[in-house]
Amino acid sequence: MTKRALITGITGQDGSYLAELLLDQGYEVVGMVRRSSTVTFERIAHLQDRIATVHGDLLDQASLIEVLRTYEPHEVYNLAAQSFVQTSFSQPVLTGDVTALGVTRILDAIRLVDPGIRFYQASSSEMFGKVVEVPQRESTPFYPRSPYGVAKVYGHWITVNYRESYDLFACSGILFNHESPRRGLEFVTRKISNGAAKIKLGMAEELRLGNLDAKRDWGFAGDYVRAMWKMLQADSPDDYVVSTGETHSVREFCEVAFGHLGLDYEDHVVIDDAFFRPAEVDLLVGDATKAAEELDWRPEVEFSELVTTMVDADMDLLSGKLRAIG
Repeated sequence: MTKRALITGITGQDGSYLAELLLDQGYEVVGMVRRSSTVTFERIAHLQDRIATVHGDLLDQASLIEVLRTYEPHEVYNLAAQSFVQTSFSQPVLTGDVTALGVTRILDAIRLVDPGIRFYQASSSEMFGKVVEVPQRESTPFYPRSPYGVAKVYGHWITVNYRESYDLFACSGILFNHESPRRGLEFVTRKISNGAAKIKLGMAEELRLGNLDAKRDWGFAGDYVRAMWKMLQADSPDDYVVSTGETHSVREFCEVAFGHLGLDYEDHVVIDDAFFRPAEVDLLVGDATKAAEELDWRPEVEFSELVTTMVDADMDLLSGKLRAIG
């Protein structure tokens, strides 16, 4: 029997890598997108003849029920969210409605349509926020420091609640920061790789950033979607931290990115208070022992390879644009 998977947020970084993985596994893939005049299919353009896309919205439970009834997926991966932390401070209500209550709407739609569907919820290391222990593991208490982190905590616990209340196969992956050349330009990692490439190519002279001393556990998104899939193939549902177990500062990311191009980041990076968060998260680093032992999952791409791959991709992208303009 061919498995069918529904991915919300398929046009995002994780959605595109997950779609590739599932297609390689022989799945039929259905991607849910919001009806909007500005939806971009850039990340999945190379897959559009192999996947189906359908309109649906985490703000509208009726649309979710209709999608589930029409396509009858065996697995649902909920990757859709208002996922930019900085934006969550300026749009806290929208963030809560999509990133928190949206999880309830899709879980309840599954309960009503087909409780046998296996469900994956994209939880986040931002739930740990002001960390109470290092490293962070599945048992670490949450202390979110942004409306986004708070919304993700709700989405995480409502997933646990539906699993325990209705016997759903519902899992949460507590993913630490995961990056790639497909990362949005609003995220600091892509901002750095793209900014370094622009400076190297003479398209810019400086890069304005916030807290260079913030530390994160950065991995490759393509590795992390394997963990999502493995969770839904397990014998029983559970929650897992997915991380590399290494921590690096934004400053280190700059050093590797600029150094790869023969530049010194200190000559070009300008600290700008506008990019500091109202409540900062200083250190996140995960312990993925449980995922390694129970799912046989381990990251394959290490930090410097991730950074240089992103820089090379942006060099290629921007060089192509320069050639196009003549």
